[in-house]
Amino acid sequence: MMVSFIKRVFTFGDRPVDQPAPQDAPDQVADASVQAELEPKSRDEDLPVAADPVAPVEMDTAGGPSDDVVAAVGETADVEEEPAAILPGVEETSDLGVVPLSLLEAEAAAETAPVVAHGGEPTPPEASDEQPAATTALSESEELAEDASSTAHVLPKGFSTAKPEAEPVAIVAKPSLTWFQRLRAGLARTSSQLTGQISALFTKRKLDEQTLEELEDLLIQADLGVETAMRIADTLSSERYGRDVTGEDVSRIMSAEITKVLTPVAQPLQLDLDHKPHVILVVGVNGTGKTTTIGKLAAKLSGSGLKVMLAAGDTFRAAAIEQLKIWADRTGSEFIGTKLGADAAGLAYDAFEQARAKKSDVLIIDTAGRLQNRTELMAELEKIVRVLNKLDPDAPHTVLQTLDATTGQNAMNQVEIFRNVAGVSGLIMTKLDGTARGGILVAIAAKHKLPVYFIGVGEGVDDLEPFEAQDFAHAIAGLTH
Repeated sequence: MMVSFIKRVFTFGDRPVDQPAPQDAPDQVADASVQAELEPKSRDEDLPVAADPVAPVEMDTAGGPSDDVVAAVGETADVEEEPAAILPGVEETSDLGVVPLSLLEAEAAAETAPVVAHGGEPTPPEASDEQPAATTALSESEELAEDASSTAHVLPKGFSTAKPEAEPVAIVAKPSLTWFQRLRAGLARTSSQLTGQISALFTKRKLDEQTLEELEDLLIQADLGVETAMRIADTLSSERYGRDVTGEDVSRIMSAEITKVLTPVAQPLQLDLDHKPHVILVVGVNGTGKTTTIGKLAAKLSGSGLKVMLAAGDTFRAAAIEQLKIWADRTGSEFIGTKLGADAAGLAYDAFEQARAKKSDVLIIDTAGRLQNRTELMAELEKIVRVLNKLDPDAPHTVLQTLDATTGQNAMNQVEIFRNVAGVSGLIMTKLDGTARGGILVAIAAKHKLPVYFIGVGEGVDDLEPFEAQDFAHAIAGLTH
């Protein structure tokens, strides 16, 4: 083999492919011929020198045959990919056409070994013998392309095929909740805490003085107020004293007593449509939802065919002016505003005159949110009331105060201050959104006995509904209809 390799490298001229191979000479003759060939000689004949078939980089790295050598093998010349995926590296054949023994052994092993498909199951040997050797060297991507349209692959454990595209799922609209369901969701925090504590209090205990005192403490902590807590405890004592009491018994009595407190204040908002415009002044602390509540009221009134005008009296916030303008456009109401920082009382004056000229049925005036402990800000609110009273002795006809249900006991103090300054005539409870402490409304109703016109459970235009005493009481007590 060494002699044939040296001859292949140093051969001059073309050599016929079908030239018979010379017989192997003894070792001495071979050594002498090798030495003779390696010895430099001066040649007189002018013969063309054949190009070196082996690239220098392949000689250095032993990277296997170059492209022209693979083409000389025969059958594997038509395969684009290298056959190294199945067969070992192909040794260089001599120029005498002798195939190395290692290549013959590798081909024989490839023909007898089962071909493993992508599914992990070997194919029978007779099936692989029918295919030429070049076919077994197909790349994985080519086999996947051939099998995709015919059969599904059975992959081994730990593998999976690509998930098929999910069929489009028809979007089913969620059923709309009833008003009572939304109210219960808004009072979920108050009712769950209260009913849970009550149930724990009356577990395996008879009703005695100590139990009644603990019950009163729970009801006061739930912002129901001292008066309402005492009423519930007294009624429970008269019916069940000395007897076993369950949480359901307490919830039933609590709902009944709360209903008695709230029923007198659950009143509709009265409008004198013979006197135009009916002026509604909306007051409240910052963040209680005054502007949003005005928009919801305008939607209800304009939807019933009334002509409504909205006045942006909150001149301290540009966002409040823009928000009220959007509500006016949405509800088809008239809008009047002024520049930022202008006198709110002057705007109220202009709004009343324009509403009268345009014969608007209702004029709703927004005011800047102000803390009840800021005397100078409350004085500005008093000025608005005085200006309206000069235009109409009965104006403003309705003063609504918005209460944030999440503020708890602070709402009680707000009602006291605003009632003294602006003459609040009714309440709207907002933000009953699941984090509310709605029990404070019971305490306010018991103390101030102000009408509660509406309650809001969200930001949507339909999330403001008339106040219903029994529904509210059932929701706090955790009862259903």
